[in-house]
Amino acid sequence: MDKRITIVDIKSIEYKYTLGSWQREGAAATGGALPNFNVSVTESKTINDKILFWTNSSAQRIIEGKITGQVKYHRSLKGEGINDRDIIVWLPPGYDANKKTRYPVLYMQDGQNIVDPATSSFGVDWKIDESLDSLIKNKIIEPIIVVGIYNTNNRMKEYTPGEKGNAYMNFIVTKVKPLIDSAYLTKPDRTNTIVGGSSAGGIFSFMLVWEHPDIFSKAICMSPAFRLPNGMAGDWNYVTTVRESKSKAKDLFFYIDNGGVGLESELQPGIDEMLPILKAKGYKEGVNFIFIQDKNARHFESEWAKRFPEAIKWLLNAKK
Repeated sequence: MDKRITIVDIKSIEYKYTLGSWQREGAAATGGALPNFNVSVTESKTINDKILFWTNSSAQRIIEGKITGQVKYHRSLKGEGINDRDIIVWLPPGYDANKKTRYPVLYMQDGQNIVDPATSSFGVDWKIDESLDSLIKNKIIEPIIVVGIYNTNNRMKEYTPGEKGNAYMNFIVTKVKPLIDSAYLTKPDRTNTIVGGSSAGGIFSFMLVWEHPDIFSKAICMSPAFRLPNGMAGDWNYVTTVRESKSKAKDLFFYIDNGGVGLESELQPGIDEMLPILKAKGYKEGVNFIFIQDKNARHFESEWAKRFPEAIKWLLNAKK
């Protein structure tokens, strides 16, 4: 099937084709979902793409799940004002060996994408399980619990400033964290409570630490949408929120990174605006935040997977 799109007044765009839902998106001959399309443009142009297969069709192959380590699931958790969602909990090697040992916790957004390709939105996961299993067994980082909070079809509203974003934030603070601290061997203090995510999940993780520094102290903000990229629908700008904040600098740490291809380039201006504001607020680069850029990286799970090991080493003060 031939598909045609016309682009006007946009520097770059990243896109996919679907037949109305993520269950029917453009696929390769093997049945796996095609990666995002990317195009950079400086003027109006028409692009012709050819989509021959669709997921959930006769050409689709079933993606087999593969998780390294032990996981637990909590299904259909309810939060006020937001959709129900599942949670996956990854436990570090040796977790059951000593019930007196306590662990820091990393709360990740887009939880279905972090350890299992079978549940990942695009059939590619972050490989957090493999990365942490290796880092822990090689004694590069201390053992850590990971809580993956699944997203919903209201993802953008729940992950960005606004009523839904506030409700989702409240859900994590009042429902998810108390549940995890009661059910698992956690270190519940703020120093050992970390959050993370990418894109809208990246700005949300920043927001969660910024607005609840008494509960969370560190965040992984990969490819964060600190403000709405030009040409996209919406109205958030968290750069302004931080600039206008009257709060004094706190003991926080933000790992911030970005790529340079497609949508990544559209997100960079917001990052460029945020970093000097953090400095002006008294946050020191290398002490309270770090920014890393891979200009050849695009906006996709496999790219965030590559950068995750360095990110978690920064947050756990491990050897880099």
